[in-house]
Amino acid sequence: MKTINSKLLEFQNKVNAIKKDGKNSHFKSSYATLNQILSDVKPLLSELGLVIIQPIDGLNVSTVITDSETGESVTSTLRIQDGLNAQQVGACITYYRRFTLSSLLSLEMEDDDANSVVSSKKIKLSDITMSKMLDAIEKGQKKQVEQALDKYELSDTQWKVIQTAFKNN
Repeated sequence: MKTINSKLLEFQNKVNAIKKDGKNSHFKSSYATLNQILSDVKPLLSELGLVIIQPIDGLNVSTVITDSETGESVTSTLRIQDGLNAQQVGACITYYRRFTLSSLLSLEMEDDDANSVVSSKKIKLSDITMSKMLDAIEKGQKKQVEQALDKYELSDTQWKVIQTAFKNN
């Protein structure tokens, strides 16, 4: 019989990054809503015999994942601060349900915004690094150089020299 940890490992091998379907106009950012997260993870967890509940006990908001076969469970809990009005408590409950579930399952979120920022911030290729890359190409380490090139911004001349080195080696 599989343990809850082996089932969670199987889940992590199957789950994809969660799509960010919500917009926060105040911070001009996007996020994965609780509904999106649940619609992505519940079918996979159910397939493995894992059940999600998200009880609220006093000021504690929890996510509990229980193995329906063994009764084993894992829990993540956050406490709501005192003194909030009803609307603030409701917002906290939604946030905390999303955060505890994402944390407990080690979920990754699609990050289109960050990926586009990272890809546009390439480092200019220095002469020293260029020389090391050419040496590596001569030593037959073409794949490593190809992977490293993604991080750098090359001038037209540097690009032509690298292409020539690839052809000649």
